[in-house]
Amino acid sequence: MSILSRAFARLLPMPLHSLFLLIVWLMLNSTTSLGHILLGTLLAIVIPVLCAPLRIPQPRIKRPFKVVSYVFLVLKDIVVANFEVAILVVGPMRRIKPGLVAVPIDLVDILPITVLVSTVTMTPGTVGADISKDKKWLYVHVLDMPDNEQEVIDLIKQRYESRVKEIFGC
Repeated sequence: MSILSRAFARLLPMPLHSLFLLIVWLMLNSTTSLGHILLGTLLAIVIPVLCAPLRIPQPRIKRPFKVVSYVFLVLKDIVVANFEVAILVVGPMRRIKPGLVAVPIDLVDILPITVLVSTVTMTPGTVGADISKDKKWLYVHVLDMPDNEQEVIDLIKQRYESRVKEIFGC
């Protein structure tokens, strides 16, 4: 790495964040006057420089095209689950069986675990309730627990966790 590129990396440790901060600053002030551009540029440089030591290295997305298919899968599941929960709540009276399931997880890094928990929580009828301290178990609250809790475990592991592992190369 050359001296110039190291200096640039120190001045702008997060260039996209800096650009985003400048754009947001100008949009919030509804003006592009020279004073606002200069102040916004100063803030867009200073804030990321001050925040750079706080950054935690995150795992890289190894298969970005899998992210697109994962997003569509989750969106489809959210729509389907919304209808299922609506029918369950508004439909004919029947006994709802809520339950808590311990799902073993094979993910190690916090970002893939967060993606998995967020996916489970966004899908109506399930909520990621807790993660064990050793990050080996995800506790999921299920609105209507099937008779065999292994169905829920298999669904989460095969439908979501396996895809998250592919995306992050875990």
